[in-house]
Amino acid sequence: MKKIVVLGAGYAGLKTVVALQKKVRGQAQITLVDQNDYHYEATDLHEVASGNLPASKITYPIQDVLNSETTTFIQDRVVKVDPATKTVKLTHHDDLTYDYCVMALGFVSENFGIKGATENSLPMASVEEAKAIHEHLVNKMKDYQRTQDKNDLKIIICGAGFTGIELAGALADAKRRLAKIAGVDPSQISITLVDAASRLLPMFDDKLANYGVNLLKKLDIKIVSEALISEIQPGLVLYKKKGEDDDAQLHDVAANTIIWTTGVSGSPVVSDSDLPARRGRVMDTDHLTAPDDDDLYMVGDVAAVMPPDGKRPYPTTAQIALSMANYAAKDIAARVKGGQRPGKYTYKSLGTVASVGNTRAFGVAMGGHYRGYPASFIKKMIMNKSLFETGGVKELMAKGRFDLYH
Repeated sequence: MKKIVVLGAGYAGLKTVVALQKKVRGQAQITLVDQNDYHYEATDLHEVASGNLPASKITYPIQDVLNSETTTFIQDRVVKVDPATKTVKLTHHDDLTYDYCVMALGFVSENFGIKGATENSLPMASVEEAKAIHEHLVNKMKDYQRTQDKNDLKIIICGAGFTGIELAGALADAKRRLAKIAGVDPSQISITLVDAASRLLPMFDDKLANYGVNLLKKLDIKIVSEALISEIQPGLVLYKKKGEDDDAQLHDVAANTIIWTTGVSGSPVVSDSDLPARRGRVMDTDHLTAPDDDDLYMVGDVAAVMPPDGKRPYPTTAQIALSMANYAAKDIAARVKGGQRPGKYTYKSLGTVASVGNTRAFGVAMGGHYRGYPASFIKKMIMNKSLFETGGVKELMAKGRFDLYH
């Protein structure tokens, strides 16, 4: 009986297992490894960080979707993969051997070597980190009652990409609740986005991107663009503007809450396993395998897949992670059964929708442009679809976003 090891229970890893359980039952034994005993909807981390949703709303037990006859779950941290010996080294368990391995270990926050970023800002790459942000915010609001330090009421988000913008929108929704803790008017709580780009939201055309930027401004979210962050000090972001001389005096913006969303990289296990990668992402073959190992599948945030234009890899999203998982499961099942492997992997995006709070969104879906409530409705349907693909009807009914009417 073939041994299949799946590393990581995020969108890509758990979907691979769910699909394989149906395809190879009785013909292969699956082992799933994750450091947590729960799956979480990573696209909703900003809702937990803002306090708009409890962590329990975006998580569910991994065991809920496993077939014990086919799949064994091990809660542990992966140290490295050795493709030469087809083994996986874990922190607390014996090494695992495999015939096929699927690496889907997700992402970590990337600080790009900026001084003080790790020590003086809060990342948002896991449930625990999102919960820590919310706890920090609450504590700062409480501190204000004692100190009257206006910086306790200020929030800086470093990075105005998709994640940063969605977090800013969620925090705008949370202003009233946070202000009540601090004993101030919501207008006294400030949110600032700092980003190096001159044009935000490059995944959208000019008209839609401008709509998104104007939406942020209407929510009184400040945007500091063309800002190259040089250093993060306690309570202070230092930056220079694009085009300024290297020796020019740095600008600064102060806040006692600094959140880091400038970017992510694939799991460090990728480099620890000596796999050829850039920022923790391996350029996949046509079958989503590592370049030099057809038995090691790379899916989700540790994988890079080039679109037909060959310019830059597809962005890592839940949508492509689920698509890659479906393909990997189909390819592995064909090999286990001795059948013909599917053709090369291709990806077709169904669209991209960004939420700016619970009732506001904008984006492209099914070939159309959407704004406001219709976009918010579509965004929640997309999230429900992802939840259904990994958790099925049970988790969809328990955790789904059905607050569709505002």
